Amino acid sequence: PQEIANTILFLASSHASHITLQDIVVDGGSTLGA
Repeated sequence: PQEIANTILFLASSHASHITLQDIVVDGGSTLGA
């Protein structure tokens, strides 16, 4: 839950203004085989 909240806060901030049409995976590394 904290990782998801941090991602949402980042995307809502001005620091993410250059990010467009991206899929951001927040899964604790499970898609990397961790």
